[in-house]
Amino acid sequence: MTLIDSNPDSDLAPLEFAVTRNLAAKSPAQREEILAAPGFGVHFTDHMVDICWSVRGGWHRPRVSPYGPISLDPAAAVLHYGQEIFEGIKAYRHADGSVHTFRPDQNARRLQRSARRLALPELPAPYFIQALTELIAADGAWVPSGEDQSLYLRPFMFAKEAFLGVRPAHKVAFYVIASPAGAYFKGGVQPVSIWLSEDYARAGKGGTGAAKTGGNYAASLLPQSEAYENECDQVVFLDADRNVEELGGMNIVFVHKDGTLVTPQSDSILEGITRDSILQLAVDRGHKVEGRDVSLTEWREGVASGDIVEVFACGTAAVVTPIGLLKGRGFFDEQPTGTLALELRQELTDIQYGRAEDKHGWLLRLDA
Repeated sequence: MTLIDSNPDSDLAPLEFAVTRNLAAKSPAQREEILAAPGFGVHFTDHMVDICWSVRGGWHRPRVSPYGPISLDPAAAVLHYGQEIFEGIKAYRHADGSVHTFRPDQNARRLQRSARRLALPELPAPYFIQALTELIAADGAWVPSGEDQSLYLRPFMFAKEAFLGVRPAHKVAFYVIASPAGAYFKGGVQPVSIWLSEDYARAGKGGTGAAKTGGNYAASLLPQSEAYENECDQVVFLDADRNVEELGGMNIVFVHKDGTLVTPQSDSILEGITRDSILQLAVDRGHKVEGRDVSLTEWREGVASGDIVEVFACGTAAVVTPIGLLKGRGFFDEQPTGTLALELRQELTDIQYGRAEDKHGWLLRLDA
């Protein structure tokens, strides 16, 4: 399969950020209490970054300001037409105290692709990365140092123009907020159970499936609730041809007995940066990688015959998670367990946390 490409922006002068310190910032003691058990997406750091965009002014007014509510006109276009995108990326504390992030250029490119699909302006990659460094400059103390902990960074962009006509907004806001994070699934890394959604679709051909936009996730919430009702952790979606797409928030990978890793690929699936990285590490080990259609029948028959020896999910939040069960109406398929998923997860996290050599140049120091 084709891994995510990288095309550098033309040289841009750095933005000049105005910085307003949060006078009500958490004390060191309060911060450490939160970092002792951060959860996921529960607590937020003291500051946020925002950059404005308009048709007339382009990207302007970059700021670091106290974290707090965003004021919006009731007619803001995002509230009526959902013109919104976001990203997810992490900052990691290395043993020497430094703070790094992982492949931010790829998150920047994916945000640009999402913006293109949602008719939003494309934030230049250097501005995206500078926004991360500015937030870490203000809130670097929030990057935890515990095992399997990180600072989850959430860049997002939305149409803020007060206008009810149906057209791309002429005023847009880009923000970055941050939240200290522990393990995504309670109980740490262990096989998860998956519910097969047959009544609902996450996205369709020609739709917004390849964009990281809130509407895709909103569409997954009802089937995710159905998964919980059936005592499953996550939901997996099919396309109109009953090919496997992805989970509510993660990509899926099948390991075959000949060592080949196969992952569903279509224009309605979000291109996962974690998936891309995991597959590259597999290629480095000598595995063959394929991106193609994978039917539900192929999945179930492959498990039954022993041709598929391992199935796992991957994404920024959870990294890599083995799948132990596929459940649907009238069937209950236990999934084979292996060691490759957890080995690749360990290899990837060792790179992210600075415990292993970064042979691909994926890490970027944010606090330099």
